[in-house]
Amino acid sequence: MPKVVETQSMLLQILILVFFFFSASVKNGNAGITSTFIRSEWPSNDIPLDHEVFAVPKGHNAPQQVHITQGDYDGKAVIISWVTPDEPGSSKVQYGVSKKSYDFTAEGAVRNYTFYNYTSGYIHQCLVDGLEYDTKYYYKIGSGDSYREFWFQTPPQINPDTPYKFGIIGDLGQTYNSLSTLEHYMQSGAQAVLFVGDLAYADRYMYNDVGIRWDTWGRFVERSAAYQPWTWSAGNHEIEYMPYLGEVIPFKSYLNRYPTPHLASKSSSPLWYAIRRASAHIIVLSSYSPFGFDKVSDKHDSGSLKFLQSAGLAAICTLGVRLVCNGVHQNCTLVEQPEDYQLTSAVLPETYLPLKYTPQWEWLIEELEKVDREKTPWLIVLMHVPIYNSNEAHFMEGESMRAVFEEWFVHYKVDVIFAGHVHAYERSYRISNIHYNVSGGDCYPAADESAPVYITVGDGGNQEGLAERFRDPQPDYSAFREASYGHSTLEIKNRTHALYHWNRNDDGKKVPTDAFVLHNQYWGSNLRRRKLKNHHLRSVAGWVSSF
Repeated sequence: MPKVVETQSMLLQILILVFFFFSASVKNGNAGITSTFIRSEWPSNDIPLDHEVFAVPKGHNAPQQVHITQGDYDGKAVIISWVTPDEPGSSKVQYGVSKKSYDFTAEGAVRNYTFYNYTSGYIHQCLVDGLEYDTKYYYKIGSGDSYREFWFQTPPQINPDTPYKFGIIGDLGQTYNSLSTLEHYMQSGAQAVLFVGDLAYADRYMYNDVGIRWDTWGRFVERSAAYQPWTWSAGNHEIEYMPYLGEVIPFKSYLNRYPTPHLASKSSSPLWYAIRRASAHIIVLSSYSPFGFDKVSDKHDSGSLKFLQSAGLAAICTLGVRLVCNGVHQNCTLVEQPEDYQLTSAVLPETYLPLKYTPQWEWLIEELEKVDREKTPWLIVLMHVPIYNSNEAHFMEGESMRAVFEEWFVHYKVDVIFAGHVHAYERSYRISNIHYNVSGGDCYPAADESAPVYITVGDGGNQEGLAERFRDPQPDYSAFREASYGHSTLEIKNRTHALYHWNRNDDGKKVPTDAFVLHNQYWGSNLRRRKLKNHHLRSVAGWVSSF
């Protein structure tokens, strides 16, 4: 009798799912839903500097702007960062598994930097490694009467059926809308944040206020980031290229303040890297790294050199190519071509070699090859600029990255790609556009069961406001879109299923708005599914759709 009841219950759940999916499809067509919700928008102004959310901790030289991120490849380490405003002080972290009992010590390093006439506080970064899985650790930083205490929980051991809940936030800023997003996220029960770029929006300010607004943002997010790891990715507002201030080093503030464990994944840059956490393999890509220019050399790509060699100097100089011929540098000017010239290297402009052969390109293909879906079945990619976006804001800005990387995303069966940048929310169906080239093929995105779901969550609440103009008609690949602030959660249940939620900030209230069951791309195949035993999907009654 219990088996009959269980079977009936499962059939009911399936019928409910089919009903919701069929209703959405019939009512809205293949192109999905454009929400008609119009928010009574709070002003998109930054919170005043004297607000309590930016309060400086009491005590001389007390640590502030505390945040943690994963410190290794597999989740047994954290990097703890903080700032002391007056003097360097101690870079030591005391920690242990009991409150007020700190049996272990790790020593970090301290630095500071200048930006225009602003000088940062003393930025401490300490790697705490050799931790046990699934353990709550308490830690203490600072000295004297100004010390502060926090805690964090390490993830469960890597296992394909380990449940884990991620929050996803992007384009946060430091407005009242940002505060609403952060507070709602902290009520979600998620265990770690996947952040898709554009942190403080400090570059919206000028002169010394740039640095000051980095400080306020660090104190603003400390309420969450000091207690659970935030996985960072950089956006355009982290570039801070400001020649009028004499500041021309990209990502200067961001790289000084927010370390990443890039060396653990053999990345050459902290802007792109990978981690494994619980049952997920997470890859962070950089939309704004200098990947548009590539040095081609004998060791690097003899094929490209042979092509340029055969083209002749007169031809390739018209392309804006910097050359080294017979060891002599040649600029982008027409030059005499010696009969015996040998092309040693060349640097091509972005139009000719977007992304390809650069360090990020080479690192990504190696990292994708390393992914073991038997151990970490969920393959998640973070980037800032969305590859698929039907908003007028930033339309097609991700096209160059799509042209080079999308085929890999499909081939390696990436489950979901999260992006920000567009200040609205949008979710796609599983689609790809990998069959088109200049010689033929369909030039429109098409349904593709092997493709990822693309989700844009650039809706954290920053001062630039919402991107309210979606393109009309809604393209077929777009499943749901809405111009509102909010945050998302991805709750992994086991190796086959995860539950996804997007929550709207409705004038300060958290409103669940978009949700679906995500089927794992690797373990979702019928052949592998038949091999599984005792892995059942929990109740999904009431969910809108299923992928």
